[in-house]
Amino acid sequence: MNLIAWGQLQYVLAAVLLLVGLYGMLVQTNFVRKLLAMNVMQVGVIVLFVSLAVRTGGTPPIEIEHQAAQTDIVYANPLPHAFMLTAIVVSVSTTGVALALLIRIHRRFDTVDEAELLDRLRE
Repeated sequence: MNLIAWGQLQYVLAAVLLLVGLYGMLVQTNFVRKLLAMNVMQVGVIVLFVSLAVRTGGTPPIEIEHQAAQTDIVYANPLPHAFMLTAIVVSVSTTGVALALLIRIHRRFDTVDEAELLDRLRE
C-alpha cells in the first residue's frame, strides 16, 4: 500500500521544500546559505500554490463559438499561475539585490558569516 497517494505528491514536495528552507534559515550562519534557503522556501510556496490551482479536466477559459451554449464546462483559473510567475520575478529580483548587498558586505568586512559580522560591527 502506498503511504502517499500519487495525487498528493506535489503537496509533500512543497512541504519538504518549505521545511528544508526553514531549517536552512534557522541553522545556517553564512548569509549566502541563508539566502539559498530562502529561495528554497520560495520555490516550496510556488509549488504549493501552483498545485492548489490545478483543476483536473479543466479547460483554458477561452470561449469558442460551439462551446458558448454549454454550461457544464469546467474552466481552469489562470490567475494563480500568473501570480506565481510574478512571484518568480520578484524572487529573482530580491535574490539579485541580496547577492549585491552580500558582495558589498564581504568587500567591507571580509566575511558573510553572521556571528563574525556581528562581532566586527560591535568593535
